[in-house]
Amino acid sequence: MLDGIKVVSLTHYLQGPSCVQYLADLGADVVKVEKVGGAYERHWSGAESYLGDESVFYLLAGRNQRSIELDLRDPRGAEVLWRLVEECDVLVQNFRPGALERLGFSYEAVAARNPSIVYCALSGYGPRGPLAGEPGQDLLIQSISGLLDLTGGADAGPTPVGTAVVDQHGATLGALGILAALVRRARTGQGCRVDANLLSAALNLQLEPLSYHLNGTELYPKSATGLASRFHQAPYGAYETADGWLTISLSAGDALADALELDALRGSTRAEQFRRREEVSDLVGTRLRERTTEHWLAVLPEHGIWCAPVRTYADVVDDPQVRANGAFLDAHLANGEDARLLAHPIAYDGDVPGLRTPPPVSGADTVDVLESLGYPPDVIRDYLASGVAGRSGALPPTP
Repeated sequence: MLDGIKVVSLTHYLQGPSCVQYLADLGADVVKVEKVGGAYERHWSGAESYLGDESVFYLLAGRNQRSIELDLRDPRGAEVLWRLVEECDVLVQNFRPGALERLGFSYEAVAARNPSIVYCALSGYGPRGPLAGEPGQDLLIQSISGLLDLTGGADAGPTPVGTAVVDQHGATLGALGILAALVRRARTGQGCRVDANLLSAALNLQLEPLSYHLNGTELYPKSATGLASRFHQAPYGAYETADGWLTISLSAGDALADALELDALRGSTRAEQFRRREEVSDLVGTRLRERTTEHWLAVLPEHGIWCAPVRTYADVVDDPQVRANGAFLDAHLANGEDARLLAHPIAYDGDVPGLRTPPPVSGADTVDVLESLGYPPDVIRDYLASGVAGRSGALPPTP
């Protein structure tokens, strides 16, 4: 779908690499420009998760790309990047605000050399405002955006989401902006600066509750009875059963009364399920603890009540629907290890984009990229020997 689109990726951590991986999965030729020695995400991994010497944190957003190592502080390394910029369609960067500008690669400078380029800057807070120069981080943005205050029970205090949802949503919005800019460029020939930031992404994740607040409706207090939302009627949340946990979504009072044999809920209107949230949630929670999860999964759907078991990752991996969606793909790494990765999350004409190349070793494509840019072998050897560029694999032959 993006065959022929050339992308220069100046990205690290999670937001940037995830953004460019969407483009790479769709066929774009992505060249990841890393510092000599490799990007940060190659040398760190949550849960200390490594496959041999490869960080799983790097692997999760490194596929279908090429890697070149450059010292951009050296004028010769910067000139290599300029050559890449002049022939690319998209540049994506999530350097600390101001860092790439200090190296000479501001949007204005890049657009002067390549007026049709789509230049995507991913940041924590956006290009303007009092926090524009600050680095962004998922947990901190969850806190600043109100997401922590929205989440959790009455007795738990502010509760972070258990994964980096803001980073990932920021990456998705960045890719969306790039694709929109490419469509406009195809129609007009005009380049574009695209700005996506984590703070806006975190607010966008709270589209529903924040919209209620903006329009004068205050949310309900956090619940002490299992309610997972501050704006739904009860029951709505995760409830303990005799042997596990079960989630219940929206359901009518009479259906609950019949399924749970709770006459106290018979005749309850939706408005009452809002006003009596804690009472209804407590009644439902007490009854659910009397029987097993399997029992309730058989009974509740018969009464039109939406419910689901609370699953572990081990359960999710074996789920037939997850498998039917093609959610995972396998990669054989250069170090001989096998990796299992999350696949591209969208199907096109029924097919999910697959694996063209596994996540490359840092600098694996340095020589090939330099050769494609017209650098002769003796210059390439000099750049590698002097640390202007880095690579894995063999040096180019001596002429």
